[in-house]
Amino acid sequence: MYIADNWTDYEVLDTSGGEKLERWGDFFLVRPDPQVIWNTPKKDKIWHRPNAHYHRSAKGGGEWEFFDLPNEWTIDYRLNGDGAKLTFCLKPFAFKHTGLFPEQAANWDWFTSIIKKALEKDPGREVNVLNLFAYTGGATVAAASAGAKVTHVDAAKGMVGWAKENAKASGLGNAPIRWLVDDCVKFVEREIRRGSRYDALIMDPPSYGRGPKGEIWKLEDNVFSLIERTALIMADRPLFILVNSYTTGLQPAVLSYMMNTVYAARFGGEVVSSEVGLPVSSNGLILPCGAAGRYTG
Repeated sequence: MYIADNWTDYEVLDTSGGEKLERWGDFFLVRPDPQVIWNTPKKDKIWHRPNAHYHRSAKGGGEWEFFDLPNEWTIDYRLNGDGAKLTFCLKPFAFKHTGLFPEQAANWDWFTSIIKKALEKDPGREVNVLNLFAYTGGATVAAASAGAKVTHVDAAKGMVGWAKENAKASGLGNAPIRWLVDDCVKFVEREIRRGSRYDALIMDPPSYGRGPKGEIWKLEDNVFSLIERTALIMADRPLFILVNSYTTGLQPAVLSYMMNTVYAARFGGEVVSSEVGLPVSSNGLILPCGAAGRYTG
């Protein structure tokens, strides 16, 4: 399992009854988590006095209940525990989210090490990274901090704007990042026609979504085709490819099968996939948070 255990500003304190108790810097949130199917005693007193609680509705969706939480705040992350400092702007918004998936820090540590080694080996080269479904830019900021040139693509204008805020907060406001509000699938098709090539790829496709013109995206139906198409815009031997999944049915072995079938078959290299997780402070166990497939050239 890929475990994000280098955080100091974020912590899962406890989990029970379909919820997790988290510390985000100086603030405590209770949010729903579908993986938490156990009912264990809620011994931590903070369960009963958080700064905010997202209540999920039985009919779908839900709403925030605020007690003492600012509209926005920031937290920091040190890559690999003691490396570059990244700063993320947080705010509670749509369906329980805060604008950051802290478990992804395990992947940031992994790929930034690869980028740094490549640049140390050949200081004159460029490492061009494509980040698809890039959300608020956690991976974009991490890759840029390691010295990569990044193309950040997301269909939501607000998310791209938020990602720019994170880059600026991390001291990367002038980093070589290309910010694009675009449909990721259509962007890949245009890049194929242009003959574009990238040294590395990061993508975090949603389980379900709609494009700018109402196009329906369903992960199980579309992800393999996207993997096949992205292979056509990669360098002859990519440094790395990362594919994340938060869809329950898409197990690590499924990611491995798809990525081996396409990326390893085309470029050589190796694919390793696993669950991604966060440590739980109350008991030392690991909370599973999706899966990640990692290709290295």
